[in-house]
Amino acid sequence: MKTATDPRHQHRVKLMKHLYASSFKDQSDPTIKTIWDHKDQIDNLIKECAPEWPIDKLNPLDLAILRLSIYELIVDKQAPYKVIIDEAVELAKEFGSESSPSFINGALGKLIKDLYPQNNNESES
Repeated sequence: MKTATDPRHQHRVKLMKHLYASSFKDQSDPTIKTIWDHKDQIDNLIKECAPEWPIDKLNPLDLAILRLSIYELIVDKQAPYKVIIDEAVELAKEFGSESSPSFINGALGKLIKDLYPQNNNESES
């Protein structure tokens, strides 16, 4: 059972905090360099999955969570997408605003539909 003390969760919290801090100075620190190297690609995907929210208008914590999650989805690919979304929503509940969990879930859900269109037909059969 996943808990707040799970090492993988703690690692994601650490990365999210570094992404959050780095967004204010628009440069990375060594902890998130591999994620930051993909920032332009990730931010373009954020623009696609949350078009009503320009990057500079997003809650910085929500932005950090989205950047981490999208990095895990498109570059790291070590966990199933359902696990990544679940973790992102948990981070949003723990650190974000009241509306953060539903925003994160919706944005990542749209991204998954765009990335894996073949899975969209499963519920229609």
